[in-house]
Order: sequence, then C-alpha cells, then structure tokens
Amino acid sequence: MNYELYIDEHPERIDIMAALAAVSSQRREYALRYRKEQDRRLCLSAYLLLQKALQEAYGIIEPPIFSFTPQGKPFLKDHSNIHFNLSHCRQAAVCVVSHRPVGIDIESIDAYDPELIAATMSDKEQDMIAKASSPPLAFIRLWTQKESLLKFLGQGLAAESLRSILDIDIPHRFITHENVALGYVYSLVFSV
Repeated sequence: MNYELYIDEHPERIDIMAALAAVSSQRREYALRYRKEQDRRLCLSAYLLLQKALQEAYGIIEPPIFSFTPQGKPFLKDHSNIHFNLSHCRQAAVCVVSHRPVGIDIESIDAYDPELIAATMSDKEQDMIAKASSPPLAFIRLWTQKESLLKFLGQGLAAESLRSILDIDIPHRFITHENVALGYVYSLVFSV
C-alpha cells in the first residue's frame, strides 16, 4: 500500500492568523466556526498537513477544496483520484493521502466511560478491555480502529454499527501507533 502519513505533534505552535491566510476560504470559514482557539489550531493543523502532503506527494500547490459524499465524507473537488483522511485530538493532528481509499483516526488516551464501552464495543472487546494491563489504552486502540474504518468506508459514526464494525468482511489492514508519552493513539486503515 502506498500512502503518505503526516503528523503534527505541536499544533499549539500554529500561528492562527498566518494559517488562516494560507488555507482555502472554505477551510477558513470552517475553522472559524470553532469557538476555542485550541480547536481552531487543530482544525488548521490537519488541513495544513494535507496541503503539505499534496504538495510533496503530488506537486499540488493550491489549497485544496473539498466536496462531500452524501454521507459527508470529504474528497478533493479537483483531484478525486487522490484519497485522504484527517483527524486530530488535543495532542496532535494527522493526515494520510493515497491513491486508494484510506481512513485515519487519532484520539487522546483518557479515562473512559463504562457506558460508552458497553454501547460501542462487542462483548469480546469489552472482555479484552477489562483484562488489559491498561484498559484506557486498550479502549482507545479499538476506538481508533473502529472510527478509522468507518471513515475509510465513508460511513458516519453510529453506535449500532460500532459494536460489530471490526468484523466487517472486506480485505483491510490496520496500522496502529501508540504514543503513550504524548498521550495519543492513531489507527490507519487501508485496503489490501
């Protein structure tokens, strides 16, 4: 699988005004919808990673404009042959680009809510989390795999599909990276 992965572990360093000037008007409007400065930085960081990826991997220098599938999955309006996915959490932003569909999710390693686990994890997964040496890490690992797979498939986040989504019968592969020191986990999924 050919893909390019970009990560920004210091989104707090983003100069919001400079970033707003560097992105498309579409992304600028989207970023300005966030009320908190940190959320604006994360939104801009993920998009800037996409701009960098498109420039380095494909020679595309203009800020990308998104179109959206009926399910809400973004794609590049003028480059529909290039697939991408963005995600961010408090600690980092991440972007993946490829010639084939991809999905990525990054999440903070936090304490978890047992009700959320019951609603989103299969019985087998709940047992695995309970027996893990670090239940919060085990939960976030599974959560990022589930969410990245839903994004890969172009589906929305729905609790009824979350319980069994990892049992889907399509050829795919996950790469999951844990950065315990910085407090995040990301999962990348692509077809094989």
